[in-house]
Amino acid sequence: MVEIEKARVSIAVLKAKAGQQEALKAALLALVEPTRAEPGNLDYVLFERQDEPGTFFMREAFTDQAALDAHFATPYFQRFAAASDDLLAEPLQLIFLEQVST
Repeated sequence: MVEIEKARVSIAVLKAKAGQQEALKAALLALVEPTRAEPGNLDYVLFERQDEPGTFFMREAFTDQAALDAHFATPYFQRFAAASDDLLAEPLQLIFLEQVST
């Protein structure tokens, strides 16, 4: 079992440019399956705000910083990052969380 203190848990906030909502959603959904297969991945789930379509949240957790760094280096994440300027209205916001309960 992974120690809670070492796990890297975050919420990524991604806001689509006007007219890019479906393209961003498709690009994010394409990350889910391969990311979940990564050895250090604990959680990777995509959400969209009900009251603000085109605003997405990716809840993600990795065993440690090395696993997160490995995720950022994957070819599929690098392809997403290269396309993000065309899809995102503002830079991706990555909010790191500290688990305080079980």
